[in-house]
Amino acid sequence: MGAKLKVDKLGRIVLPKPVRQKLQLTAGDQLDLETVEDRITLRPLRGTAALRKKRGVWVFHSGEPISAATVQGTVEEIRRDRDDRNLGKAR
Repeated sequence: MGAKLKVDKLGRIVLPKPVRQKLQLTAGDQLDLETVEDRITLRPLRGTAALRKKRGVWVFHSGEPISAATVQGTVEEIRRDRDDRNLGKAR
């Protein structure tokens, strides 16, 4: 996709919405900037985890199926941690 962007007086540009959607960029995401001669290249900085947003929900892609027992154990652990934190505040 090609687009003409305008730099404002503070040096900012706005990435077009279709680009942000295609690259799954949201507020707070970081970009790597590289300049070579008269070119500017921006690349999203991604962690090593295979997390991607899918319809507003973070989804983990491991390349291999995760067992139902692993998923259930993780859900229970997160719920216990959350309950412990919430109960600690109420005391």
